[in-house]
Amino acid sequence: MAHTGVLRPGFIQLRVLDMPSAITHYVDRIGLHQVSEGPDGRIYLKSADEFDHHSVVLRRADSAGMDVMAFKVAKDSDLDRFEKRITDYGYVVDHIPPEEQPGIGRRIGFMLESGHRIELFAHAEQSDPKPLTLNPDVWDYEPHGMRARRFDHALLYGPNVEKNLDFFCNVLDFSCTETVGPTGNLIAVFLSAGMKAHDIAFANYPSPGKLHHISFELENWNDVGHAADIIARYDISIDIGPTRHGITRGQTIYFFDPSGNRNEVFAGGFTFYPDHPIRTWDEGHVGKAIFYYERVLNDAFLSVVT
Repeated sequence: MAHTGVLRPGFIQLRVLDMPSAITHYVDRIGLHQVSEGPDGRIYLKSADEFDHHSVVLRRADSAGMDVMAFKVAKDSDLDRFEKRITDYGYVVDHIPPEEQPGIGRRIGFMLESGHRIELFAHAEQSDPKPLTLNPDVWDYEPHGMRARRFDHALLYGPNVEKNLDFFCNVLDFSCTETVGPTGNLIAVFLSAGMKAHDIAFANYPSPGKLHHISFELENWNDVGHAADIIARYDISIDIGPTRHGITRGQTIYFFDPSGNRNEVFAGGFTFYPDHPIRTWDEGHVGKAIFYYERVLNDAFLSVVT
């Protein structure tokens, strides 16, 4: 599948209540690396398996949650092309100058009707640690913590899920890979910019702008078990898992950072091609769709958001 336009998730900016404990969690436990600290106190993180300057930004705030999720596009001219398509759709686009975040070029941003801010950018400098490119070993920096390989996706909660579905597919050229619920009353939608089972997902929720979880990709099912050992060793607040999804087929465990933001570490998932039909789950099988082994939902998974 040729990658043009929107390539993939670029970065996510999270609000945290206590920065030292957040850094310990995301660096020592999940396995990211701190790249830099901005003059405003924001902390920039990435996996050693990612090339771009950063993929996670932590901002100290009085409430937890997500400020913005940004996607990387193939070339700078794509920003102008998408700006026209977005404004034609009826959304207001604003502009963020280069280097507002270190190593990141100019960005355009807009609000979804679900209350979430999305941004697009084309240029990102590389930063260390990053993968080797000449006679590359599997890793240069020895993996630590849960051995997260990348920021993978986010699930966002808010109203107007079907409007988000229409926007992402018809304006940003995403593909819908999977849905939960009947057409016209969808519970959740899963969207991919490439060949992954999803890069972003939305679930219907009455309050706008909520974060359900941010997910990090691991290599395999054994690493999900290793993450569970770390969660137990350091008494990290756990939601559910290790288990498996019916949706995406991913192997998973959910837990919380010290501020209450839900995290997921995730391995596997089906490969998507744009000629594939949408996979659907009806309301009678929601439990199995979300937690394939347990076949029921827990209350915290449905109600706890930031």
